[in-house]
Amino acid sequence: MKKILITGGAGFIGSHLAEELLARGEEVYVLDDLSTGNLENILDIKDNPRFHFILGSILEKAELEELVRQCNEIYHLAAAVGVKLVYENPVYTINVNVKGTENVLNAALKYAKKIFLASTSEVYGKDVRANQKKFKETDDLSLGTSLRWCYGCSKALDEYLALAYHKKMGLPVVVGRFFNTVGPRQTGAYGMVLPRLVRQALLGQPMTVYGDGRQVRSFSWVKDVVRAAIELMNCPQAVGEIINIGSEEGVSILELARRIKEKTQSSSEIVFIPYHLAYGPDFEDIIFRVPDTSRLRQLINFVPSLNLDQILDQVIAYEREALKKEIVKKAALAPES
Repeated sequence: MKKILITGGAGFIGSHLAEELLARGEEVYVLDDLSTGNLENILDIKDNPRFHFILGSILEKAELEELVRQCNEIYHLAAAVGVKLVYENPVYTINVNVKGTENVLNAALKYAKKIFLASTSEVYGKDVRANQKKFKETDDLSLGTSLRWCYGCSKALDEYLALAYHKKMGLPVVVGRFFNTVGPRQTGAYGMVLPRLVRQALLGQPMTVYGDGRQVRSFSWVKDVVRAAIELMNCPQAVGEIINIGSEEGVSILELARRIKEKTQSSSEIVFIPYHLAYGPDFEDIIFRVPDTSRLRQLINFVPSLNLDQILDQVIAYEREALKKEIVKKAALAPES
């Protein structure tokens, strides 16, 4: 049994990672300041004797170092996340992502602990190879001048830091670039498109598509993503490497909205909102964001367990049940007339 630290472990992906590691018999320590994480994400595992939750921040060096000292491995997921949050709070984003990651890397180096760094497809920036329309790990990074790119820039710097610690000081590091990850417990509050569209459809609200909807994305089932992260940490050939983690099945956001509308049999209207109204006058978006996952397949023989239609069915079923629970809860709290 290994002792494993997950920073940001009360977040969407982190909580699923904690569940999977516990299921594999490991002891899990979660450090989270709950800025975007939520205690409800870890309700089902909080009473597990091998699970430990610590309310704290990766910016608090002393507490972080003590946790790193106790554990065998680190999964560093703590970060400012979500397009909306990042665009509205760029200083906070850069501070948490860069200073926090530096603290984690320093602690890992001090105690010689292996680390998985969760990065993002945002680091690729705006451009994609025209002949392939998929991002490959060896592609150049092309960030713009809008503050929208501060998240991608900060995570790119995290990657450079991690690889420098590996190459210059021998720290065992695995860098995983997550593409759009979806599944139970994800919230649309920070700009996550799929749960937002599903909930709007189920509630009969207008389904909001930003821009013209032609932008293409791929969506990965969260349990596949955490499985890939764990298997990469157990793969010696992944040390010192950057690996895309995601699905190669691309879909336009407009087509995604149409599929959700059809699957939910919703009467919702699909409406288009210009980017400058949603985020601000200088917001830029990416036309294609789909990964080349050949490196992931080569290293761990990765195959997604669900395709997009199956993922949509799962998310819709989850959101239906969540809405029912919310209705029951509101009814129970409502004053008697």
